[in-house]
Amino acid sequence: MAKDKVVPLRGSEKKAVTGATEIGSVDPKERIEITIIARPDESSKTTSAEVLGRLPVSKRAHVSREKFAASCRASQDNIGKIVKFAKDNSLEIIEVDPARRSIILSGLASQFSEIFQVELKRFKHPSRNGIFRGRSGPLFLPESLSSAVLAILGLDDRPQAGTHFRLLRPSLKVISSYTPPQLARIYDFPPGLDGSGECIGIIELGGGETQSDLSTYFQKLGLTPPKVTIVSVDHGANAPTGDPNGPDGEVMLDIEVAGSVAPGVTIAMYFAPNTDRGFVDALTTAINDSQNKPSVISISWGSPENSWTSQAIQSLNQALQDAATLGVTVCCASGDGGSSDGATDGLAHVDFPASSPYAIGCGGTRILPTSNGRVTESVWNDEPQGGATGGGVSDLFALPSWQDSSKVPPSANPGGRIGRGVPDICADADPATGYAIRVDGKDTVFGGTSAVAPLWSGLIALLNQKLGRSLGYINPLLYEKLSSPGLGDFHDVTAGNNGAYSAAAGWDPCTGLGSPDGAKLMNSILTS
Repeated sequence: MAKDKVVPLRGSEKKAVTGATEIGSVDPKERIEITIIARPDESSKTTSAEVLGRLPVSKRAHVSREKFAASCRASQDNIGKIVKFAKDNSLEIIEVDPARRSIILSGLASQFSEIFQVELKRFKHPSRNGIFRGRSGPLFLPESLSSAVLAILGLDDRPQAGTHFRLLRPSLKVISSYTPPQLARIYDFPPGLDGSGECIGIIELGGGETQSDLSTYFQKLGLTPPKVTIVSVDHGANAPTGDPNGPDGEVMLDIEVAGSVAPGVTIAMYFAPNTDRGFVDALTTAINDSQNKPSVISISWGSPENSWTSQAIQSLNQALQDAATLGVTVCCASGDGGSSDGATDGLAHVDFPASSPYAIGCGGTRILPTSNGRVTESVWNDEPQGGATGGGVSDLFALPSWQDSSKVPPSANPGGRIGRGVPDICADADPATGYAIRVDGKDTVFGGTSAVAPLWSGLIALLNQKLGRSLGYINPLLYEKLSSPGLGDFHDVTAGNNGAYSAAAGWDPCTGLGSPDGAKLMNSILTS
């Protein structure tokens, strides 16, 4: 019998990390875990996310997690091929989860290097959490297996994503700061609702929460702290670092914002390593969590689209599409690096996963009180050092049909590509007009689009409570019905820029459709 031809896995190519120094080879006896993502079953008969997104909320029939596990999954043929491949290569099978399309394998570095024809090295980077395991080029696998595999994640454990919060710079003073409930009142979140019966899932790729801080924070607000459940993914853990400038700031910001604007919710925290594997596994775990059953997921981590491999983007985007099918709304911070998203190549970039058409991209504003007791908003931009809202035009995703009439401009990059416009909505994100938060025993003021994702997640939890069902995938609804002229569901932000893009009447690539008028939004959804 002829030996099976070996081919590169499309989309698995990795580039060396700029600024990293190679310090040696990986110990061949080091034990590594990887996740193989199987390709979805193309014969699935479930209603597509796009069809669901256009249905009136009252007529949406989302697939249950139980039904999804049984029918919306990678084909048994694909799963079987991958399992057989693992056994033939003496790899330990840790877990097989058809609903997540995930097979977790364990083996020695030497085994994986030989099987996938890859050289694993150790690298050191001054700003990427020290030492990591890396590779360059594609992974190789038997041609007979290539059609069954979407991604192989975990051989390279370089940090994948960054937090999207900003602390107020010492050189700037607080213009005004708000507790999240005060912002909820400013944005007219519907009264008489607290999110009871809903669960908000939060993805965290580092840091941890401290119960004493949560107790103190919510006590000062006159609220009972939300019930917080910790879910460990890929050995991730609730591990506070004691540094409010680090990932602890992200964790506490997420909990305190979401939990105080919707104080009746339960919160499920999915802690995973900050790698592409950890990110994918955390999201698929949250979406398919049949115990906690989050109806909303908040993600405040991300990085420029060009920093991801194609296989990782496809895996996360597929997971977000699954979330839409299951009726789970996913809110993602659009980034704090302005129109470049912090990249240094001189080009405009948008942040992923906020750029996925199956996510709600959350941009940022500066909110200022006026003499008549109301507020006015402009684009958050305190660059070059203070941060600015992310936003722009995707280099990867096509313009969704529901953005056809939004006048998404051509990309600011050469060639003027027409693509998915980011963000979709916005709220306060400027640290100078930011959120009063407690972290690592200190009361401080936070900004960043990291605050916008949990704020909107809390609002959606309130809407779900009122509806008695989950909104799910609402992007088409937001654009095609809820942003119609005269409805007033959004506060249009028309002043400011984030670098390459400027605010304008209607949707724009800085603040999207605008910030919410929660009560009007609820009334429009109830009658949609």
